[in-house]
Amino acid sequence: MIWKTAWKNVWRNRIRSLVVIASVTIGIFAGVFAVAFMNGMIVQRFDAAIDEEISHIQITGKDYILNNDPQIMMAGEDDIIPAISGLYGVNGMVQRTLVTGIAATASKSAGVQIVGIVPEKEKEIFSLYKKIIPGTGDYFERESKYDLALIGQDLAKELNIIRFVIDSASLKKLENQKVPAEILDKISVISGKRFPNEKKFISTVTSILSKSELREYGQLVKKEAWSFRENSRMTLTFLDKDNNQVSAVFRIAGIYDIKNAMFEQVQVFVKKDVLCRLAGIDENSFHQLIIRLNDVNQTVGITNEIRTRLPGLDVRNWKELQPDLAMMTDYVHQIYGLFMGIILAALAFGIINTMLMVVLERTKELGMLAAIGMNKRRIFSMIMLESVFLSLIGGVVGMIFGWLSVLLSAKNGINFAQYAEGMEAFGYSAHIFPEISLSFFILITILIIITGIASSVYPALKALRLDPAEAIRTE
Repeated sequence: MIWKTAWKNVWRNRIRSLVVIASVTIGIFAGVFAVAFMNGMIVQRFDAAIDEEISHIQITGKDYILNNDPQIMMAGEDDIIPAISGLYGVNGMVQRTLVTGIAATASKSAGVQIVGIVPEKEKEIFSLYKKIIPGTGDYFERESKYDLALIGQDLAKELNIIRFVIDSASLKKLENQKVPAEILDKISVISGKRFPNEKKFISTVTSILSKSELREYGQLVKKEAWSFRENSRMTLTFLDKDNNQVSAVFRIAGIYDIKNAMFEQVQVFVKKDVLCRLAGIDENSFHQLIIRLNDVNQTVGITNEIRTRLPGLDVRNWKELQPDLAMMTDYVHQIYGLFMGIILAALAFGIINTMLMVVLERTKELGMLAAIGMNKRRIFSMIMLESVFLSLIGGVVGMIFGWLSVLLSAKNGINFAQYAEGMEAFGYSAHIFPEISLSFFILITILIIITGIASSVYPALKALRLDPAEAIRTE
């Protein structure tokens, strides 16, 4: 009876109830989509870090990370590999040789870390081979009489290996992509000019096009002007195991793009046997052992087990290698709950205001109900249910719209190309795919019900304080 009465009371003033429901709907919808967007960013960053950069666990010699001493190595004939390969949950492992050096072309140079890898084994651990920019080469797959190096897009730009050129072919491509003729006319004034780096190209294009034109067509123009010269060369200079300087010329095997500017600027990959030969290092020795697990939730347990088995080595998992990412993934649900809690708290004030108006408008009615014998518990329950109905209807509708918006946007993602440079500087892709779990909707439903109950307390107490005799005489 109380439930039916409360439901009818909600719709006695349809406009007011619909306004409250709409406000809750908009608030929940915005909260769900914002959380899905943030969650998508974090999930993408985590997957990229594990699949392309650090994997789950890394092992180095004692104090190697602290001193970066190339003399601190591990040997393949030691008991390291057997001690790990027998562990349950280990999916695979790969050895790497590391040296610090300088990459240089005829015009520019940059400090880099040169990583010696075995490409076939790396494919079992990392997905970097899938990130090669089309037209720039491959992942050490072609036969070559030259020593080959795989470099990041940002390093290629820094060394002027990637250039920007507007020519007849790029103008034709822009025309095919429906770029207006007036834009093409403006760009054609720099046709045939070769820009050695992205900064100079952007500066020139900015001086030609207006802000609105740049916002709409700037990224497209930059994409079509992007140019790579095949068989580009660079020189890698570093110290061998005896601290003698070694320089060698490498051809570019390919250019990778993982949407992490810091990683791309410093990580240069070469074949392990080539680096060992140039540095005078035994091919059975290595600086770093990278381990891939079947389940990320086993990371801490397996890390501790490896430390027990290999006490003389430095064993670190992804949480220790990237603590900022670990903090975000560990506390993500608490952050989302707090975020939605703030939104619901703001909506609660609107519900409280509405229910207070309801109590004041129905003073005489509430007095009559009390006079004919309805006890205070039933009056309190009736007002509480009205508040819960208002918040729950709006919440459910908001969650439905939020879920549908996440599904639609997750198909193609949301591209923030204009902010790509800034986002990639911190390792985040500018193309976000919103993602959210079922558990989040369960959490939100519980919070909505709690909000409805909490919002009803003060108005209900207000109603309980009414004197039935005085309330009945109220006009």
